This record gives sequence, structure tokens and C-alpha cells, in this order.
Amino acid sequence: MNRQVRRLAIAFLALYAVLFAWLNVIQVVRANGYNNNPTNTRSEVRDYGKPRGQILSADGDVLARSVPADNSFGRVRVYPEGELFSQVTGFFSFAYGSDGVEKTYNAELTGKSTAHSVDDIVDLLLDDVTTQDVQVTLSKQVQQVARDALGNRKGSVVAIDPRDGSILALWNFPTFDPNAVSQSDQAAAAQARTLYLLNPDKPLLQRSYRETFFPGSTFKIVTAGGGLTSGKVTTDSPSYPFVSSYTPPGTTSPIRNFGGETCGGTLFEILRVSCNTSFAQMGVDIGASQLVDTAHDFGFSSVPPIDLPGAEASPIGSTAFFAKNQPLVAQTAIGQNAVKATPLEMALVAAAIADHGTVMTPHVMKQILDDKGNVVSTYKPSVWKTALQPGFADTLRDGMANVVAHGTAINLAVPGVPTAGKTGTAQVGDGTSHAWIIGFAPIDNPRVAVAVIVESQKGASEATGGQVAAPIGRAVLQAALQAVPQ
Repeated sequence: MNRQVRRLAIAFLALYAVLFAWLNVIQVVRANGYNNNPTNTRSEVRDYGKPRGQILSADGDVLARSVPADNSFGRVRVYPEGELFSQVTGFFSFAYGSDGVEKTYNAELTGKSTAHSVDDIVDLLLDDVTTQDVQVTLSKQVQQVARDALGNRKGSVVAIDPRDGSILALWNFPTFDPNAVSQSDQAAAAQARTLYLLNPDKPLLQRSYRETFFPGSTFKIVTAGGGLTSGKVTTDSPSYPFVSSYTPPGTTSPIRNFGGETCGGTLFEILRVSCNTSFAQMGVDIGASQLVDTAHDFGFSSVPPIDLPGAEASPIGSTAFFAKNQPLVAQTAIGQNAVKATPLEMALVAAAIADHGTVMTPHVMKQILDDKGNVVSTYKPSVWKTALQPGFADTLRDGMANVVAHGTAINLAVPGVPTAGKTGTAQVGDGTSHAWIIGFAPIDNPRVAVAVIVESQKGASEATGGQVAAPIGRAVLQAALQAVPQ
């Protein structure tokens, strides 16, 4: 009998140990994943009727706040700027959960975070409800310029401070009004959300960091970085042949320059004119392993650690994926075929060159304030990736400066400010192309890096990026330089 009791006790202990371990997996190991799951709305259901802090722009404008309402909750979340900041604030809905800053910083907004001021702690002891405000890094002025410059063209604009990773503008069109989805009238909120979901242009999709596109010739900066890192490319050699097409080993299908143009030469020249044939050959010469490794160093294939939920990685095939397929390597080296990028990732590429090869962690939180306006905590910048050695990054900085001064990105130049950039045109396959620009300014002490994509433009000329996207980038750079301190 004692043996049976002992066995039963051991069995119960084992089951308890398994249960304890599994609870720890759920509550600790997987907690972040469950909390950030878009389908998890428990925190919103719990917190919807409770006091909630404000979301503020870098220049102090109210982007989200809770106001009294004649409903069963007694309040409703409103967004005074409407669509302007919806990609950042997200929404806060009883039925559909939350997104953006509303989700990432829910604990701070509801006063449940561990960071509190002395006054907050006193309030807690007195059982008073305390909330905190989240101030973001985005400037209303810069965000408005991004919106107005892009207009009603489908696309995205990202501006970032390369020195610390602060997001200065994050805009895409089409977009949505968070007030419509967050309203307390559940029938009206459901109707608004349904109409957004039925829209083929996907206005609820934050295209700037959740959608990937062929980066086209803007990716040649990464390819050039791989060439410099490999030691097979310098500013003086090789001098690529002046040709109108290049046929990689293993195929009879040539890669051509836009419009059948003839180009070639050394690094700065092929960057200046964005020469497809030269960069395709560069990709083959340095090999898939070097190209992929350099892309990874810039952040490709990794999810950017931005403090907004649902960010997408920018995929590039692995070295094994290329499997000595040199035509595929050549096409990828010019930003087509096996590589895609979010606008955020391409802004980080520009920021890496601006910051001597360092990719800072992108972020939208500037600081947390208590309900009396006192600073509770401030974002601490950190390095995410080291893309290139400083000397190689500085070489590409000079090359990108030449592209603006004498090449395809001349329309990016900010008057009176030395500017660096790279255009791109990515062919989609339906007769249209995506127009890209990336760049930064001022060259000697960069404070702003930018990436712009204007989707589905007619034509496939390298001039598309320079004519369509570059003026948008210039306007945003100019506004951001006025808003960002030196």
C-alpha cells in the first residue's frame, strides 16, 4: 500500500512540475508574444472604460486622449489629428483591440508600468488613479509635410534621425481615421472597419514598416557596401566595361540598362548614373555569400526592433537559396528578384551610411510623462546593427553626395545644404514601377535620413525615382532639418 501511495505522490509531483513549467512558459517565455498578438483584445476590454493617458507629438500636440462620453463606458478615445498620425498612434477599440503606440505602451498609458514619479507613488498609496502620457519623436510639422508632399499617390515616407534612431516622420497613403474604428458605437465602428477592409488599397495596412517592395536601385548602396567590404571594389577599381547589357554566367538572358543606355566605369561613376550592368557584374564578382552577409549587416532578414507592433523583416534569399545561381545574384544585386524591403529598412540603409556604418535602433517613443507633466523616463538610444566599417560608409557617403550633385538624385538637393542620396526604380511586372529615393543631410553632420517610395508609377526609367520621389524627399528633409536640433 505504501508503495502505491508513494508512486501516486510521485506522479502528482511530476504532473505539478509539468503544470508549473508550462505556466511559466505561458506567463514568462510567451507572454510578450501573446500580449502583442493582434487578435488578443483582453487588455482593451479590461481598460476601455478606465482613465488613459495622452499621446503627444514631439512638439507637444495632442495626438490621442480620452474624453467623457455618454455611453456605458463613460469615456471614449479620440484622435484630434485624425489620419495624420494613425500609423503611429494606432487605435484603441473595445471590439478590435489596439495597435501602434496604443498597444506598445498600454501599460504606461494606463499607469500600470513600473516607472512612476514620486507623485505617482503617493497617488498609488492614496488609491488615486494615475496615468502617464507618451510623447513620441515625430514632429507634427514634418509629418504634415510628408503627407502633403506625397499627396494622394500610394506610397510611404520615413524620416529618421541617424544619430539616435528617432523616427521623425512615418506616413503612408492611403491611410485611415482611428476615430472611426475607436468610437464607442460598436455598430458604427464595425461598419467603418468593414469598409476599410474592403478597400483594395488596404488603408489599415501600415505600409511604411509592414509591407515590402522591390527596392530597385536604392539597394545598390548595399551591393556597393558588399563590394567595398570584400576588398574587390575600391573607388579606383575595377573599371566596369561600358556596355548596354550584361549576361551573367549560366544564362543567355541579359540584364540591360534603362533605355538601352551604355554605362560603366569606377564606383562613383556607376553610382552616379545607377548603372545596372556594372552592379549586376559586381554582385556576381563578390558572390552571393558576401552580398547576403552585407544585407544582413544592414538589417535585411531581421525584424527591425521598432517599438511598434507588427513590423516586417525585409527578406533576402540565404546563401544556400542562391545555390550558385549567378543570374539570380546579378538580379538581386540591382534590387530585384530575391530581395524586398520596407520603406523603414531603406531609411535605415540611408541612416547607416549617414552614421558611419552604424544602424541605430529605430523608435517612436521620446519620453514618458506623469499626469502632471514630469518626465518619468526617456528613451535610451542603442545600436541595432553595424552595417559597414566607418571608412567604407564614408566612401559611400561621398558617392551618394556625387549622385545628388551630378547624377540621378539632383532633385533631392536641399537648397544651401549638402545632400546625399540614391534613386531607385523597381519594375513591378505590370508595366509600372515603384519610384524610390533614399538620402540624408547635411553630408558632414547628418541629422536626417529619409526614404520615399511612390508605388506603381507608369514607365520604368531610372529618372522616375529622381523626378517623382526625390522632390518629396527634399521637402521632408528640409522640414526635418528645421525641426531637429543640431
